[in-house]
Amino acid sequence: MKDGVNGVALGVFIFFFLAVTVMGFLAARWRRADDEHSLDEWGLGGRSFGTWVTWFLLGGDLYTAYTFVAVPAAIYAAGAAGFFAVPYTILVYPLIFTFLPRLWSVSHKHGYVTTSDFVRGRFGSKGLSLAVAATGILATMPYIALQLVGIQAVLDVMGVGGGENTNWFVKDLPLLIAFGVLAAYTYSSGLRAPALIAFVKDTLIYIVIAVAIIYIPIKLGGFDEIFKAASDKYTAAGAGGLVPAEAGQWTYATLALGSALALFMYPHSITATLSSRSREVIRRNTTILPLYSLMLGLLALLGFMAIAAGVKVTNGQLAIPQLFENMFPDWFAGVAFAAIGIGALVPAAIMSIAAANLFTRNIYKDFIKPDATPQQESRVAKLVSLLVKVGALVFVLTMDKTVAINFQLLGGIWILQTFPALVGGLFTRWFHRWALLGGWAVGMLYGTFAAYGVASPTQKHFGGSSKEIPGIGEIGYIGLTAFVLNVVVSVVLTFALRAFNAPDGVDETSPEDYTADAGDAGVEAELPPATAGSTH
Repeated sequence: MKDGVNGVALGVFIFFFLAVTVMGFLAARWRRADDEHSLDEWGLGGRSFGTWVTWFLLGGDLYTAYTFVAVPAAIYAAGAAGFFAVPYTILVYPLIFTFLPRLWSVSHKHGYVTTSDFVRGRFGSKGLSLAVAATGILATMPYIALQLVGIQAVLDVMGVGGGENTNWFVKDLPLLIAFGVLAAYTYSSGLRAPALIAFVKDTLIYIVIAVAIIYIPIKLGGFDEIFKAASDKYTAAGAGGLVPAEAGQWTYATLALGSALALFMYPHSITATLSSRSREVIRRNTTILPLYSLMLGLLALLGFMAIAAGVKVTNGQLAIPQLFENMFPDWFAGVAFAAIGIGALVPAAIMSIAAANLFTRNIYKDFIKPDATPQQESRVAKLVSLLVKVGALVFVLTMDKTVAINFQLLGGIWILQTFPALVGGLFTRWFHRWALLGGWAVGMLYGTFAAYGVASPTQKHFGGSSKEIPGIGEIGYIGLTAFVLNVVVSVVLTFALRAFNAPDGVDETSPEDYTADAGDAGVEAELPPATAGSTH
């Protein structure tokens, strides 16, 4: 580790940071609508994004700074078991090809902004809608916090902020500045800001990975030496070499499957999806987004390279930033750090917007002010997006980083419990609204209490996301077990409630709504004039 501040790397980092800051504020004028004061415009970018903008936005949304830091860090610490992120991003795209176009169509037809909007309209249940909204907000908060952790890791490696004994304000001032800039341009430009910045973010990440996958192995003597060094480390640590031990195979498989089911339940994933201008844009994106999985596989190899390069860190999240500083010239290390930093700003902005949309539509309008105007909705969403980011910042500054990581794992368990209501509702209305609410409650309670009982070397509770699967005896992903319980309870309760003729809610959707496109009759009337019939 280099002593002091890496001035060259910091200078390059600041250059890119200032560039995307300017872009963030200018985004408010990009495709400006006649009526800017609505949730459609601020929170969904006017639903006007085409294939490439959506591709970059979804990529910037799903492949975050935390992904850049944590996936190779998991390989660095635990070996091939950390590769679970690669198969789950492969599994997810055929899955979303089946239901995302249906969600886009019905949301476009009825003006839905959030998944909770759809659940309320489909099942006629504000209670179920509130459960989905609350789960989405809870699961998103630690996710935003981890983006700030990614920025902080880069700043630490560059030597910015001083040592552990430095005054807390001076130490955290760079992070506070980054937060302030993020909050300002998100408030001003809404979803258009991360959509525009995502072009820079993804381009930088692809450049850094392409260079790293060629340049670093050349300096380390080739991939043979890299894999040998990694294998020696894992064998010495009793981890069984490069291949995961047989005992961990259930964990690997269930974590990959559960993560694939959960990924597009997150509010920020749906927000980016609903910003698209047509159903066909969604279908095309589900076929080209796997290119990011290729990038992720190459990115994961950096964990092995960090071992071969002799990187030693007490915090695994610093392994890859430290690898970049050790191996790259200072100027290109600055480019790599900028890629990670901007890779935090884009998803953090989208996540805060998504959480604000949920609160505004499904708590504020449904329960506090039903007669809220579009202008009032927009104003409340902007304020809530600020509060969400403040909450994430407080979380990062006041709690241990391990706690933040483990709460994000808990968020994944929670968000998976919204799958039956959302995806089930897109294909059938057989499930009873009260049964889905009961299944959600059982899944949430089991998942939370099971995770609470998991200990780690650093934590007594919430120390991981895997535990013995009841009735099977293998160690598996808690979220998937909770999901199975959720579905079983939902099915059993639906049979029981229908047997007793429990009242259904009113379904405001019709079968043709799920295949409608932007040009279909009756669709454009639901949208603001600047969005309807857009050819952007």
